[in-house]
Amino acid sequence: MLELREITKRFGDVLANDHINIRVEPGTIHAIVGENGAGKSTAMRIAYGFYTADSGEIIVDGEPRRIETPHDAIALGIGMVHQHFMLVDTMSVAENIVLGAEPGSAASIDLRKAAQEIRALSDEFRLSVDPNALVQDLSVGQQQRVELLKALYRHARLLILDEPTAVLTPQEVEEFFAILRRMREQGKTVIIITHKLSEVLAISDDVTVMRDGRVVGRLKTAETDAAELARMMVGRDVLLRVEKPDARPGGAVLSVKGLSVTAGGERGVRDVSFDVRAGEIVGVAGVEGNGQTELIEALAGLVTPSQMGGAVELGGRDITRASARERYELGIAHVPEDRHRRGLLLDFDLAENSILGVHYRKPAVSFGPLLDLAGIRDRALEIIRDFDVRPANPDLPARALSGGNQQKLIIGREFELRPKLLLVSQPTRGVDIGAIEFIHRKLVRLRDEGCAILLVSAELEEVTSLADRLLVIYHGRIVGEVDPKRTSQEEIGLMMTGGRKGNAE
Repeated sequence: MLELREITKRFGDVLANDHINIRVEPGTIHAIVGENGAGKSTAMRIAYGFYTADSGEIIVDGEPRRIETPHDAIALGIGMVHQHFMLVDTMSVAENIVLGAEPGSAASIDLRKAAQEIRALSDEFRLSVDPNALVQDLSVGQQQRVELLKALYRHARLLILDEPTAVLTPQEVEEFFAILRRMREQGKTVIIITHKLSEVLAISDDVTVMRDGRVVGRLKTAETDAAELARMMVGRDVLLRVEKPDARPGGAVLSVKGLSVTAGGERGVRDVSFDVRAGEIVGVAGVEGNGQTELIEALAGLVTPSQMGGAVELGGRDITRASARERYELGIAHVPEDRHRRGLLLDFDLAENSILGVHYRKPAVSFGPLLDLAGIRDRALEIIRDFDVRPANPDLPARALSGGNQQKLIIGREFELRPKLLLVSQPTRGVDIGAIEFIHRKLVRLRDEGCAILLVSAELEEVTSLADRLLVIYHGRIVGEVDPKRTSQEEIGLMMTGGRKGNAE
């Protein structure tokens, strides 16, 4: 169906794809895995016409093809579903699907005809999507089905899916995989770019492994396992599970009492109460958009007091109206979910980014009103070394780093504070498997040193394996507290969608 032959692509001095060869058989589900910066997304964007290769050729249906734009790819039957959905919330499903390929004339778009075609496609693949529903009223899983219908409406025979399960609950993942299997049965070809090895093994027929811009292996999925794939991706053995001793929690460090947060005129958090004790990790599980962002930002001091109700205490001290700087000085560190918007100044170098939040007060950073440039550089080098930030050059701008290395820099900066309380949101989003292992080990070590950690993650496997206690949030409310060791992911997933209440406190 598709073959990339000797594809090479450079971005300045960076060799993203180095004479790669990828072959995808028709009627199969083909996974492409690799660390951040391995070149997998670049290769697929070349196949879809986002980028043009510097050399090499693209073969579709056995014929060499020039694909210079997504329009060229669509004309050849290639569709792509992006990790971040390309949908207009205020428009209907049908309007979103036909956008750019409207039926009828410029003067009169025939939405009725489009809705009929969309309903027929939805029935054929059992997608269960109402063409007349507004996108803003759909769940995340339903929105993803709309993205699939967009590609199918344009007669895609090959679908490229970029991290397709990143924001789905376990139940939605199972439903989604059932859809992909039906597509395969009907002759469609699917390529999945993912970092979730368990899903690769569950859904794919073949897997291509990339490392450092090269293809290092192509395997039949039935003939491999997660350990072998991880070893090929990273170049060494990788610990695929979180190993941690039982927590030994002390007294309550964080106490949240009846907290409510209003954002954009709506209550993002509704009457939430819980404690986080020293020496434990408390996880928060929920489908994204159910109040996790507002909760963490309120606790970090990024929400104005007028938007909050209830009380927040740190070690028995009321900090409800304390500013973000005051909370920082009291020992609250924050790893934000959006590292670009909240965590880094992308045009500042790594040394400058390593002192954000402490630039005004730390002896190793400043002499009164003046910055200690040598001290700052030494501090940055220490973080770079201890947290394995690559490239190990404090003079590089933050934007020159991969997402995983940007994340390690932020985590290193926050951990260096030796915080009493760590608020950490999506710690491994967009991070490769080797860096995930590293970040998990660091979190457990910080817990064992007595830090209280509140962890939010959209990765259910991550939050259940790291957390000592797990809070489940739905529509801004804590609907249950469970022991992640004794509760199945299916039960937690059901609670995440409001299906059942747990032992809420």
